Amino acid sequence: MKGIQLKPRHRHVLNLIQNNWMRFAVALGCMLVTSGCSAAVAYLIKPAIDDIFIRQDTSMLKILPIVVIIVYTLRGAAIYGQEYFMAFVGQGIVQRLRNQLYDQIQDLPLAFFHNETTGGLMSRITNDVGVIKNMVSNAVTGGILDLFTILGLMCVIFIRDYQLALIAIVILPVAFFPVMELGRRVRRMSIGCQEAMAEMNAFLHETFAGGKIVKAFGMEGFEKKRFREKTGRLFVIEMKSVMTKTLTAPVMELIGGAGVAFIIWYGGYRVINGVSTAGTFFFFFFAVLMLYEPVKKISKLNGRIQEGLAAVDRVFDIIETPSDIQDPPQPVLLGKGPHTVDFDRVYFRYNTSGNVLKDITLHAGPGEVIGLVGMSGGGKTSLVNLIPRFYDVSGGAVRIDGVDVRNTAVKELRKRIAVVTQEPILFNDTIRSNIAYGNPLASDADVISAATAAYAHDFIIRLPNGYDTGIGELGERLSGGEKQRLCIARALIKDAPILILDEATSSLDTQSEMLVQKALENLMRGRTTFIIAHRLSTIHNVDRLVVLVDGRLVEEGTHDELMARRRAYYKLYKMQFRNESAPSRAAS
Repeated sequence: MKGIQLKPRHRHVLNLIQNNWMRFAVALGCMLVTSGCSAAVAYLIKPAIDDIFIRQDTSMLKILPIVVIIVYTLRGAAIYGQEYFMAFVGQGIVQRLRNQLYDQIQDLPLAFFHNETTGGLMSRITNDVGVIKNMVSNAVTGGILDLFTILGLMCVIFIRDYQLALIAIVILPVAFFPVMELGRRVRRMSIGCQEAMAEMNAFLHETFAGGKIVKAFGMEGFEKKRFREKTGRLFVIEMKSVMTKTLTAPVMELIGGAGVAFIIWYGGYRVINGVSTAGTFFFFFFAVLMLYEPVKKISKLNGRIQEGLAAVDRVFDIIETPSDIQDPPQPVLLGKGPHTVDFDRVYFRYNTSGNVLKDITLHAGPGEVIGLVGMSGGGKTSLVNLIPRFYDVSGGAVRIDGVDVRNTAVKELRKRIAVVTQEPILFNDTIRSNIAYGNPLASDADVISAATAAYAHDFIIRLPNGYDTGIGELGERLSGGEKQRLCIARALIKDAPILILDEATSSLDTQSEMLVQKALENLMRGRTTFIIAHRLSTIHNVDRLVVLVDGRLVEEGTHDELMARRRAYYKLYKMQFRNESAPSRAAS
């Protein structure tokens, strides 16, 4: 169809249709039967008028109604078949595209998410893929069926009266020129509409997730106003799209009306002059009316197809995004832990910005506990994120047992690393499932053992359903300390030889922190550990402290050694001590 330019990604959708070629072939067969029945109905008009109403043939009066019933019964069965099998094909495509999209999003590095919103990604999986389904199930199905119907009716009218048929088909191509131009406009507007929908989904996700803050600051009215602005923008774009799409109908009505008017004049003139019979004229008139109906539908389908292709572009923008984190052609296998971890003159930057880490050289021996300290923004989290290859270095290398992590398989590398973050991330599932997330093959005994070592078993068994208790979205039914102990149990059951603790106790109260610290001691035992801590009092007993300032490693040593040097760590410790002791002095 002119105006529809297919890119390789669009042909990929056609390939997905071919994967269901058997059901698609059955659907096409049903469409052919439907179209043939439509043509047969038109063909029966002439004998109905000439033989029954003019010649008054009683035998035809008995036969023709039975034939009509058979034709319409067959047509109904064929319509059911085509709709069912094409829906099956469409839903299959939706399933595969959603799976591809989700797989790709999971495989992309964390850097990808810096430029994307959660709601926007959700919109592509739900809304955009749904638009593609409508294009396949409805637009493609309708287009093929209407095309078959047009071909069937064209054959019938050429058989009956080729002169009138030639006049009728001359008018049809004229209708498509304005329709194609309108289709191009619809596609542009559809992209804008889908982007606005993604923006609205992102807004909804943000405000629902931050509902407590919205209410705490009394900003309900402000958020309602923002939402109305977004729905208003979406309304304007959608109405512009509707205006463009609905122009197709009057254009087709005008052209179709002109064609029908001409056929009435020319066909009536031939009947009056005895060149043709009334039955032939009414058959032809009825057939042309039936012919213009699928032509009008095809003209409207162009808009749907353009919307679908716009959605394909948005979906494949993600699917075709290359990942910066790739497995090497021949991955090097790592031995069993405990492991050494080395940062060898490491530089790192996000995108094209300046270096966040600058010339970092650091060695962590097997089972050694390293504490990373420094002011916020110093690069502590960025440094530990390089170990599991959440990001790759911009310069230098990160090595485990002397092997550059870029030379190992990502999956095998991350099996050897457990992470406990400041914000406890749990899933809307049972406590048992959340703990076993670190090791899906773990037995119930393993889960209980990990929970006991994480000082979580006692509070778990007090819950209504124990380990089978659902914890809600992000563990909202648990306290902060309880959630963090489940995260520690999850890391324990993974039994990884390298451990990363990213401010795992900074958001807890004193009592919860004491329990979590005990759990962490069990977790760190025998593991090469990196601890990022905001409160310096919590990491006195680490083997070595590393101080990062503005992305540079400025000093390292034990607590006593660094205090004796009276440099960056000493200043940081004294400043924090003054801040923590000021309230107690003021109270006294």
